[in-house]
Amino acid sequence: MMDQLIQRFPEQLAEAMQIGEAASITKAENEINKVYVAGLGGSGIGANFVAEFVRNTCKVPYMVGKGYDIPAFIDENTLAICSSYSGNTEETLSAFYQMLERHCKIVVISSGGKLIEEAKARGLDYIQVPGDWPSPRACLGYSIVQQLYVLNKLDFIDDSFKSEIKASIDFLKFDIDDIKLAAQKIADKTYDKIPVIYTTDRMESVAVRLRQQINENAKMLCWHHVIPEMNHNELVGWTEAHPNLAVLYLINNDDFKRNQLRISINQKIIAKYCPTIIDIYSKGSSLIEKAFYLVHLGDWVSWYLSVHKKVDAIEVNVIDYLKSELGKV
Repeated sequence: MMDQLIQRFPEQLAEAMQIGEAASITKAENEINKVYVAGLGGSGIGANFVAEFVRNTCKVPYMVGKGYDIPAFIDENTLAICSSYSGNTEETLSAFYQMLERHCKIVVISSGGKLIEEAKARGLDYIQVPGDWPSPRACLGYSIVQQLYVLNKLDFIDDSFKSEIKASIDFLKFDIDDIKLAAQKIADKTYDKIPVIYTTDRMESVAVRLRQQINENAKMLCWHHVIPEMNHNELVGWTEAHPNLAVLYLINNDDFKRNQLRISINQKIIAKYCPTIIDIYSKGSSLIEKAFYLVHLGDWVSWYLSVHKKVDAIEVNVIDYLKSELGKV
């Protein structure tokens, strides 16, 4: 089932664009000087991608929150986006009610649940995405694209993202066989190890996505860090042999030159202690294309890892247990 959901990612992006084009977002009554997105898990990671996509073009700061509370500076001059696929994420609902008290300009992105009910009842803007996907983490495209459209419709970013997403859709469809083959080879080398993911700071969201997918789909522990920050701390931890680790570098040919040099030096150091180092290069012209390529490749890696581990990529029983226990209190 999960492999079928991953396969549909390009089609999901196309459908998300249709939904975004049709969405109606009203202008804010107050001047907006910041954007704050509340969302967790598969619904929250989309905001991290958007933050990286727009940081050089968005006219106002774009921030992401992943907890019950919102910062003190969130006020009537804030565009507040609530992203929850189910519409019932308790942390996002908590943030939503605080946003109401602060008189924010609120936009809800969800498939239904309490958030859509509240948005309709209160006359708030909302974008409703299809609710027939059995796994929220498989709906990343809906989350990213709708947030970009919200920013676009409120004149914080231009239309350039649209052509970049369309190019991504075409490229992913064309390159699917090579993507799956590359993913399978990576999984073959890493299924019996603990993956460690490194990339530059401009693509941390891709590393987080891959980590989360390996966690949930393959039921494996994993960690990530970014360059150059890890050169100031984690690199010092590489002082003894770790044959049980596999280091994955997510690399773009146009990464900042000093970061490319850092990666090269890092690998020389780490190679002394870890025999498995894999370079994974992005493809595409724009940052959006490169990110979506690595996302799709990484999703397939997590699927092939689940096959190796002989686990159900869909099930998240431990999360269901956590929620049931929370529900008792």
